[in-house]
Amino acid sequence: MGYMASVDADKCIGCGECIDICPVSLYELVDGKSVAKNPEECLGCESCTGVCEQDAITITEA
Repeated sequence: MGYMASVDADKCIGCGECIDICPVSLYELVDGKSVAKNPEECLGCESCTGVCEQDAITITEA
């Protein structure tokens, strides 16, 4: 079973905290917002959701 990461662009403020903490370098900034470049590579560790103060990241089981 895998996981899928998604970022709500309306909530994301582009702080980059998710980029810094993700162990698989899943996120990148695009036009000032964080984007999950390969969302299916998510490990499900939820480190990113823990640092996102905007609650912009959702991790779901794929």
